[in-house]
Amino acid sequence: MIRFEPRGPVGVSRMIAVPVVAAVVALILAAVPMMFAGLSIFEAYGLMVTGAFGSLFAFTEMLTRATPLILTGLAAAVAFRAKLWNIGAEGQLYAGALAAVAIGTGVVSGPSYILIPAVVLAGALAGGLVMLGPTLLKTRLGVDEVVTTLLLNFVILLFVQMMLEGPMQDPMGMGWPQSEPVLDEAALPKLMARMRIHWGLILALVAALGVYFLLKRTVWGFEIRAVGENAAAARHAGIPVTATFIRVGLLSGALAGLAGVGEVAGLKGYLTADLSPGFGYSGIVVAMLAGLSPIGVVFAALFIASIFVGADSMSRATGVSNYLADLIVAMALLSVLVSGLFLRFKIRFVGANTTREAAE
Repeated sequence: MIRFEPRGPVGVSRMIAVPVVAAVVALILAAVPMMFAGLSIFEAYGLMVTGAFGSLFAFTEMLTRATPLILTGLAAAVAFRAKLWNIGAEGQLYAGALAAVAIGTGVVSGPSYILIPAVVLAGALAGGLVMLGPTLLKTRLGVDEVVTTLLLNFVILLFVQMMLEGPMQDPMGMGWPQSEPVLDEAALPKLMARMRIHWGLILALVAALGVYFLLKRTVWGFEIRAVGENAAAARHAGIPVTATFIRVGLLSGALAGLAGVGEVAGLKGYLTADLSPGFGYSGIVVAMLAGLSPIGVVFAALFIASIFVGADSMSRATGVSNYLADLIVAMALLSVLVSGLFLRFKIRFVGANTTREAAE
């Protein structure tokens, strides 16, 4: 018979080892389909490393891809800390992008120091308000937020498509479903000339530091952690559980909305229905790989971004589908979940006359 027994306090070294081991295991498992595709494992991974780090252009492209992943990873991490299961970062990203375009295409006129904060605040507010609905349904009516946030992704994407084919369509776009371009005064500046990397990366890093400080150094952060550990006990201790959930929901949605702002105001310049290749869902993987640590989210996002960018480069060089990156990301998530199980529990094999422990 197999029995799971909780472990004692987990050391920092083990907490750090879990995502590292998960990443290594994912890369090892991904080598199997590479071999069946006729690739040399070392050559394929060498091409991926070169594609992500082999030049200044490659490195900046990796950082550009990591920018929305940091923000959606933070959105998932802060919500999951309170056991508010936000699966809707993809929709919140599009809501933030839509709000940024609505403000940044000429509704408000002014210099950059007015338009850029207005665009950023509009995107954050839109993402937060999208998450507010599922949070209120959870706290007031007990509706499962996994279902509501997941379904809202499709509702928001359809709404965005309707707006891009209707009132927000670019009249100069020759019928293509896209918004008008964001004004230069509302666009996030580039960090490097002739590169796509923009100030959204700085915004994401500041957000990561801010969330870390919030969770570790403030009363609100203590309340978030307490509600996540045991909501009933937190309520008994006088912590406003409902208010905490609402604040967390607004913050989580706002962070995802900022990811949308960066993509339209910093990178692409206009909104299309294919703006995100799944940054909201990948953010969940980032948060899990990071162990819900805000600082860990940055490193996990860099790892996932390097996989995506490196796989694109490897695909062009070998002709193998770049969907290999999705396979590696999925395996990394499964690996971290299994590693987390062994981190929290010991497995005891209990027989008729003997007992032995495993997975120590």
